[in-house]
Amino acid sequence: MGKRQLGEMELSEFVVAALIADLASHPLQDIGIPMLNGLIPIFTLFCLEVIISGVTMKSIKLRGLLYGKPSIIINHGKINQEEMKKNRFTADELTEELRTQSVMDISTIEYAILETNGQLNIVLTPGNRPVTAAQMNVQTEDTGYTAIVVSDGRVLRSNLRLMGRDENWLKKQLKSAGIDKPGDVFLMMANGADHIYVARKEKQK
Repeated sequence: MGKRQLGEMELSEFVVAALIADLASHPLQDIGIPMLNGLIPIFTLFCLEVIISGVTMKSIKLRGLLYGKPSIIINHGKINQEEMKKNRFTADELTEELRTQSVMDISTIEYAILETNGQLNIVLTPGNRPVTAAQMNVQTEDTGYTAIVVSDGRVLRSNLRLMGRDENWLKKQLKSAGIDKPGDVFLMMANGADHIYVARKEKQK
């Protein structure tokens, strides 16, 4: 059903996933039930989920009907109590969500938006947002993509090629770190600016 569904499930998607799990369990628990009796409804639900996802991508109205719309819980430091009641969102739940995002003062929040997947996203007022390098006119280095080069002693050659490096470069970096071979490395990460992190394998007791 796609990578998106692993990270954020809408209500309808959660229902479909629960139904598929329930349907799959019956043929496994009862030997007398043919496996096909479980596979047919699972395949049907899977097809419906794919069709609904495709239709909702094109129809904004249907997407709003099935998945709902984001709700602004806090607007310029003021709590929208009506939206909280509509979403059955209590004050305790609100303060808990704020604490998880290290926000203790509601007056510093410009917007707090309750997304359709239940996540609360917070936008701080301009004066309370972290200062960026661009705002301070500081030149920053583009370090490029950070990739795993060695994982548990195995060289990931595809990542080396992605970074435009080869095994000769890897040998030099390991030698400078005092490591003889990739097999002695538990994890090695590097980026385009050759900023490297190396963790040796611990000796087994």
